[in-house]
Amino acid sequence: MVRALTLAGCPVHELLERQTTRLARQLVRGFADEIPLYRRLPQEELDGDITGITEHNLRLIGRMFRDGRPPTGAELAPVRASAARRAQEGVPLEALLAAYHLGARRVWEHLFAAATPADLDDVLAAHTIVLAYLEAVTVSVSAAYLEEREGVLSHEQHAMHATVSALLGGDRAALAGVRLAPRYLVVALAVGPHPDEHPREQPDGGRIAGRRKLNRIRRALQRQAAEQVLSVLDTAGGLALVPLPGADPDRCAVEELAARVTQAAGAPVWLAAEPAAPEAVPAAARLAEEVLEVARLFERPPGAYRLVDVLLEYQLSRSSAATDALAGLLDPLLDNPDLLRTLKVYLDTGLDRRRAAEVLHVHPNTVDYRLRRAVALTGLDPLDPAHLQRIGAALAARRLRSARARP
Repeated sequence: MVRALTLAGCPVHELLERQTTRLARQLVRGFADEIPLYRRLPQEELDGDITGITEHNLRLIGRMFRDGRPPTGAELAPVRASAARRAQEGVPLEALLAAYHLGARRVWEHLFAAATPADLDDVLAAHTIVLAYLEAVTVSVSAAYLEEREGVLSHEQHAMHATVSALLGGDRAALAGVRLAPRYLVVALAVGPHPDEHPREQPDGGRIAGRRKLNRIRRALQRQAAEQVLSVLDTAGGLALVPLPGADPDRCAVEELAARVTQAAGAPVWLAAEPAAPEAVPAAARLAEEVLEVARLFERPPGAYRLVDVLLEYQLSRSSAATDALAGLLDPLLDNPDLLRTLKVYLDTGLDRRRAAEVLHVHPNTVDYRLRRAVALTGLDPLDPAHLQRIGAALAARRLRSARARP
């Protein structure tokens, strides 16, 4: 049979039980004095729920002193329920844990301030029990709090997704009572993997890194707006509606947004954005997603894009007989891949034969020879402005055709 701990010959649990109600009120006043968040709680809550759970914890510690055992799951159930309520109220977890640790310290000081050397063995045993109590309640409080917050956030995400879906579908009935911004920046995002996302090597670590990346992206978007950003995002990207405070953002503002999201993600980010009033969100979202698709399809580097940045590629991406005809202009070069690559590099380097030669690692005379051969085979001369436009369009059409042929 376990011997109850004593202090000066009196069982410690009895000392605690005799003053549980009074000590609980003192502890709650201490929470309000030393923890700023508790100072802002309604007095009714402090006198009611907070004092009630504090009394429960004092009785729990008393039973541990008496029986010399850790708390049971049933004894910790009220602790978990209280933590869940604090999560619903938005009380920060750190404030909640601070109250438990402050309370344990104050109880220790109150009970053992008058201990003598004769009480040393029981004081040491009591210290071990208090540490076991703190471990048990910290685990229970944290788990219950985070589970409840996850549920709240899931509900908030569901409500947000419902609002975005209603906006995209033009469902006015579903938007009744929902406060919308006067204008939104409709942002389509494609996000590359973070270096820590290695699902094959570390499945759990990769998922955690992906969720962390996603949370950082959401925070970066929210910092751009005074009102709630509406988003439907996953680790690979998605759609976000960023409330605009006034005038539509200029190109620099959109590029700055892309830079901030990229920095937050720690990964490459492609971003297409279009401003719109709520009723025009569906059209703006379609356009932003199409611009983003075109930028990715034509292997544009990460960054911010508007329609004006991809006008030719966008037009070519619309299905028409002209697309295949344009791509076919360069078919005579298919048996000479060096000629096709030289022509492309020559255009990419601004018709600079020396720079093209450096990129291709050949002599400039080789570039001249290959270009003459390409002209002879296709009848298209890049030094002719009219031909240059057709060559550029033909190269874009070939890239589009090649990208669509990939599985």
